[in-house]
Amino acid sequence: MADVESYESVLLVKQEVFVYKIPPRQTNRGYRATEWNLDAPQWTGRMRLVAKGNDCTMKLEDKNGELFAKCPIEKYPGIAIEAVSDSSRYFVIRIQDDDGRAAFIGLGFSDRSDSFDLNVALQDHFKWIKKSEEIEKEKDETPKADFRFKEGETIKINMKITKKDGSEATVKPKARPTGMGGILPPPPGGVGKIAPPPKVTPTSSPSHVSSNPVPGMDLLNLGGPSTTAAATSPAGGNAESWGDFTTAKPNPPPQASPSNPNWVQF
Repeated sequence: MADVESYESVLLVKQEVFVYKIPPRQTNRGYRATEWNLDAPQWTGRMRLVAKGNDCTMKLEDKNGELFAKCPIEKYPGIAIEAVSDSSRYFVIRIQDDDGRAAFIGLGFSDRSDSFDLNVALQDHFKWIKKSEEIEKEKDETPKADFRFKEGETIKINMKITKKDGSEATVKPKARPTGMGGILPPPPGGVGKIAPPPKVTPTSSPSHVSSNPVPGMDLLNLGGPSTTAAATSPAGGNAESWGDFTTAKPNPPPQASPSNPNWVQF
């Protein structure tokens, strides 16, 4: 971007102005236009008030655009341009050449509104310079904000996702599993316990080989383990421990009890 100060802006243009030769000031009182021979101006042309950055210059040019004189204006009101004491249409300006030589001449307008426009244009320009200087001073005194991310700082951005037809697509967040360690919670009602099988105490009889009175009982007992007990005798025992087979009385056949749940009825 080019610097703004490299461009020349036109603040005011007046197509007809009059230049007068003024006598030297004799006292400290202000200039009076009635002393200038107003009926015979020394030069007639146009006036352009231009600005280049903060510099303001009044240029007096002829109808062809040739420069006649220029008046650099550092501040207003000031020594560069001064109003006369007896009229609002006339001013005393200080013109300078490229070598730095200066001279004072009289400048007049044919209409009061033209002189009023010159006053307003000069006041606005220097007010703008003052305001710009205040803004620059505030910028220098105000600390610059640091918008950089601190260490570990993150930012969250919400983005709209649209479909091909232009409608907005809603993104549902994924449900997170509940519980500890990703294990499913237990079913309602608590954890059921399986009852252990009933214990059957085996019975043994020294005078019988088996405590199961019915052959094939182990095959029909589907509800629990079969229990058998064999009669044992100490090593080297006599025959009396086995009993008298000839005199032994037969045991009566056992009867199944219908109340025993381990029996299966056919």
